[in-house]
Amino acid sequence: MPEPEVHGYAARSIGQSLEPFTYPPPELGEQDIRVSVTHCGVCHTDIQAIDDYYGITSYPLVPGHEIVGHVSAVGRGVSALKEGDRVGIGWQARSCGHCEWCLNGREQLCMDIADCGVYTPHGGFASSVVADHRFAYPLPDAMPAELAAVLMCAGVTVYSPLRAFAGASARSLGIVGVGGLGHLAIQFAHAFGYEVTAISSTAEKQAQALAFGADHFLVSEPSTLKQANYRFDMLLCTAPGKFEWDPLLMTVKKAGKLVLVGFPDVAFNSTDLVAHELSIMTSFLGTHADMRDMLSFAQSHNIKAAVELMPMTQVNEALQRLRDNKARYRIVLAN
Repeated sequence: MPEPEVHGYAARSIGQSLEPFTYPPPELGEQDIRVSVTHCGVCHTDIQAIDDYYGITSYPLVPGHEIVGHVSAVGRGVSALKEGDRVGIGWQARSCGHCEWCLNGREQLCMDIADCGVYTPHGGFASSVVADHRFAYPLPDAMPAELAAVLMCAGVTVYSPLRAFAGASARSLGIVGVGGLGHLAIQFAHAFGYEVTAISSTAEKQAQALAFGADHFLVSEPSTLKQANYRFDMLLCTAPGKFEWDPLLMTVKKAGKLVLVGFPDVAFNSTDLVAHELSIMTSFLGTHADMRDMLSFAQSHNIKAAVELMPMTQVNEALQRLRDNKARYRIVLAN
């Protein structure tokens, strides 16, 4: 029997603090599962959804998309999971299943992706969520719930591009940002064998970046970055916000790659981009295979997120810490 009502926290309108919100449990489709939420990470994307940054938010909005919990009910067509299984769910909770991208196994590019988030109908800052079981991933028994929660979005976001180029002979990597995404990217890249340089606007993060596995550290000032001209085969930008892009682009070798995984403001002179034959690439979420491989890789290589654990009742305090750039480095809420 489903719970009589779901208890969550919702923004009633754009940019508002979250309020307690109860609603009937969504009905299960044939391929759906209901998951009782034990933990849910707090991501910058949640803030963007609350603020309707993408222009697609419907209110009341229950955010939360780095979800860990136990299956409490399954739809009639579900055989791969059963009640009691511990699973993780990321931002994507379903897909249309019939567009060219879904048919090619790249559901993260589904033509209906705006309607495929776990926010529809309501997300993980709640007592339970509903998702297509194919987007719920069994978790290693020994993996702590707070780590698994972070990996469901932040982990796969940085893992996918690093894995894609891990077999290449070019191995020098710059990672821009030592934050929620960046501190995980450093660890994954180190495990893959890249020569890693962490780049941050905050010099005080040097010791932490090196402890996470970076080989080198640079402060992102033009005079400092000039010392690294043409050093990196790939530059991975994990931070949002504005940057002085021209000095950053000069650190990339000719025919190198700039990979964006956050949502930074991008504006630069195209001259060096064209003259140096640089490629701009992006990575959004990941495939089913990416998610499964990432969880296994993180477990076997002892990837550890730096997590602040807070009770779900303090969701607004957690969101404000993230807005104020005070989270070090991820916040996970526990029910």
